[in-house]
Parts: sequence; C-alpha cells; structure tokens
Amino acid sequence: MSRSDSMEYDKDVQSRIISGCKDEGKGPVSFVVLGASGDLAKKKIYPVLWKLWSNGFIGENSNIIGYARSDLTNEELQDRLKPFLPDVDANPKMKKFLSKCVYHKGAYDQSASFASLNKFIDAEEFKKGIKISNRVFYLALPPNVFGSVCELVRGEAWSKTGFSRVIIEKPFGRDSASSLKLSQRLTQVLNEHEMYRIDHYLGKEMVQNMLVVRFANTIFTPSWNRDNISSVQISFKEPFGTKGRGGYFDQSGIIRDILQNHLLQVLTIVAMEKPCSTAADDIRDEKVKVMKCIEALTLDDVVLGQYVANPIEGDEDSKMGYKDDEGVPNDSITPTFCTSVMHIRNERWDGVPFIMRAGKALNERKAEIRIQFKDVPGDIFGNTVRNELVVRIQPNEAVYLKINNKNPGMDLDATQTYLDLSYNMMYKDTKMPEAYERLILNVINGDQMHFVRSDELVEAWRIFTPLLHTIDSKDAKVKVLPYKYGSRGPEESQKLIADLGYVYTSDKDHWAKAKANM
Repeated sequence: MSRSDSMEYDKDVQSRIISGCKDEGKGPVSFVVLGASGDLAKKKIYPVLWKLWSNGFIGENSNIIGYARSDLTNEELQDRLKPFLPDVDANPKMKKFLSKCVYHKGAYDQSASFASLNKFIDAEEFKKGIKISNRVFYLALPPNVFGSVCELVRGEAWSKTGFSRVIIEKPFGRDSASSLKLSQRLTQVLNEHEMYRIDHYLGKEMVQNMLVVRFANTIFTPSWNRDNISSVQISFKEPFGTKGRGGYFDQSGIIRDILQNHLLQVLTIVAMEKPCSTAADDIRDEKVKVMKCIEALTLDDVVLGQYVANPIEGDEDSKMGYKDDEGVPNDSITPTFCTSVMHIRNERWDGVPFIMRAGKALNERKAEIRIQFKDVPGDIFGNTVRNELVVRIQPNEAVYLKINNKNPGMDLDATQTYLDLSYNMMYKDTKMPEAYERLILNVINGDQMHFVRSDELVEAWRIFTPLLHTIDSKDAKVKVLPYKYGSRGPEESQKLIADLGYVYTSDKDHWAKAKANM
C-alpha cells in the first residue's frame, strides 16, 4: 500500500469513527512491541494487552509480537513476562495468552532486520488465515531511535492490505528545537493520523471525565469564566523522591517530566471552548487555541524547589536528599518541585491565574484540579466560604463541590459542606480500566482524541522552552529553594498561591467522616 493509498484508507477509518463505528478492535490485529525486553514492555504493555485480550477487546486471532536486540526464545520471553501478569498458574486463559506472545530478534538500525520482521509477521498472520493485515507498532524505545525505527517500519514492515499505526512514547524532545527536529523527521515517513503520541494522563478516568463535566452540565456553562472563577489549580504530588533514578531524572527535571506534558494537557481541557463534536481534531483544535493564548514562562512566573533530607521514622528514603541520589551532580539545580502561574489571554479567562504545581518527596500522593469561584457578592451571612469544584484524578477518584449550606439547628448560620461524588462509593462495583488500556484500545480503533498532535507539541514547548533554557544554563539568577522531604514544598510556593487570591479551606474533616461512613 502506497503512502497516498494509506492516507485514503485512514480517512475512511476516521469517517467511520466520527459516525460512531468504533469496531476495528473486534478484528485481528498484529500488535508489535518494539523494545519487548525492556521494563516498559514487561511492566506495562504486556499486562495491558493481557487485559484487553482476556476481556474481548482484541480479536481472538490477534498476534502479539515482541521485537528487540536480545537473543531470546519465545519461552524465555514468556518467562520474563510471568512475574508481571496476574494469576499465571490459576487462570486458564493465561496459558493461551502467553502462547500468543512470540518473539523476533533484530536490530533497530538495519533494513534487513525489519524486512525479516515483516516476513515473521506475514507468517504469523498466514497461520491464522488473516487476509487483511492490521498492524500496530508500539515504540517502547529510547527517543534517539524513534526516527530511524519509524523509517524502517514504514519502509519494510508496513501493512499492504490494512491499516498500520505507530505508538510513540514521550519524551517528544527536550525543547522546541529538538521536538521540531523529531517531528519533521517523523512526518517525512508517517502521516499525522498514523502517529499516536501517547501521554498516559490523557487516558485517566477523571481527565477524560473533565470533558463530560465541562460540556454536559448546563449548570456550569454560565459560570465557567473570568466573571465567576477566581483561580484554577492543577496539582501533582508524589510522597517519594527519585529512589535511585536521580541520574536519569536530572536530565529532565519536574518541569519536563510532569508540567510541560501531563498538567498542561489537563489545563487545556479545563480551559478550552466547547468543540463542534467529540471528533479527535475538533477537540485538539480547541486545546491548541488555549495554548496559543498563553505567554512563554519566565523565572518570574515560577517557584522552583529541590528536596533535602528530612529523616522520618520508618521511611529510609527520607534520609536522602535529591543530591544524595546516585548520579546527581553536587551542583545540580534541577528542580524536583515547581509551581508555575499561567495567564490565558482570551475573553473567557483574562485575569484568572492558572496555577500548575508538581513535586516529588512531598507530604502525600495526589493529583487534582481545583476550580475556585469568587466570593459571594454582598454576603448577608457574613461567613460564607468560596465555592470550589474539585476533580481528584488520583488516588480515590472523585468529583466534589464545596457549597454553603444551613447549619442544622435553630440559627440561620451558613456552613461549608460538600456535594460529593466519590467513585469508590458511587461506582464501587465498577472496575475502571487503567490509562494504558483505554489508550491502546483507542489506537486499535483509530481514535486519536486522547493523543497529542504535532501542533500541540509546538505550542507546549514554546511556552516552556525559554524557562527550561534558563534553568539548563545554570544562570545565577535561578533560585532553586530547598524544601524538606515529606513537606508541602517551599513556603514561597504557598505564599505565591495565596498572593494570587486562592483561599485555602481544609477538606480533611469531610474525608475523615466519609471514610468512617464507608
């Protein structure tokens, strides 16, 4: 199949997806894991493929083909996978699934290797009587080989009768220039609708739910703007440090690792205008419009931090600061914490601070969105608190709204209470798929809604690159503040958020009562 023919084929696929015919996953697919011997493949991709296959989301005759440079037999690959799969000995389906996980050895930079891979896929498909070859290539590989591998996959192993799609893991570059260079190389051999740049945050239940909360509830429509909303916070907190991965983390830092991709994607969903439909490009068009209204960040827009040791009983990791981790230079100013403030210069949001905060070695594990509304004008009760809509992404998914309610009793007093949709209570019998399950199934079905488009990358890197270059240059003006392991981060971050008008009220009492009543 020529590149132009492939384009026409995928246009037909897209038209069927838009009309609601997302049924491609029911047919057989050859799923090729490039980098099959690596940790990402063993710990994440194969377990997800098992869930999809065992629950009937992948056709019974589908192939699962591992490819890497390691010299492995099928049995040796399967043995490597077993520790990461559930109930290997007890589940009768598992033996059949493992038998489907076959392996082919090859290099990442030789056309002969990929020609050999193509013959191997052809042979596996022939065994099952597959006449229309649909192929998905997952690049669980270092980014420095993305370009060459895509060229070789396209040239030697592309399907001649069905669709072919390529899943690309982040990082998508380190800054504007490197991202553009990678994109230009990839687009020379792949069309945009053949590339699936995966950001697992876009597969999370509550991130996807934000679209529904935003655009399926008329109660929020008139208030979702600068006239009613005081601030928006998007937070990501981890209660552990780099845990021996400091040398790797030091090459990226918390901004590249979390803010530039995960949290910025969440921000665009919160802030975007209503799209024409749920078609992938309609949604991604609106996300790009939001990014174009955000100015590039400078040091004045951020608080940067780096954790130091703070021995906590029972937590050995707390005895080590970031610079104590192996591979981290003594003079490192790589942030492990960042609070950034963005302003969206458009009619809906002008003047509303969008605060993104992420950090390691903090006091808890949590990712959430907080939309805080303005004070009640002319407060006749004298003690009302601000309404706040909170979407907890992880853990314990929830949507809850802080409201003022009459305190039960004889007096007419207002008190803060909650309209609470906690998923572990409302949907306690529902098994929610993990992010990678949704996203891989989306790829098989040809749905790009929750994947990153090239122009999104351009705008995201435009916003962050000047700040990142300043930090990378180790400019003397860069202040990376120490904060204690297990704390809430630098105190300057809390002050910045307060100065931006955010009014803090604790949720702890409510969640303690909710837990007691479960």
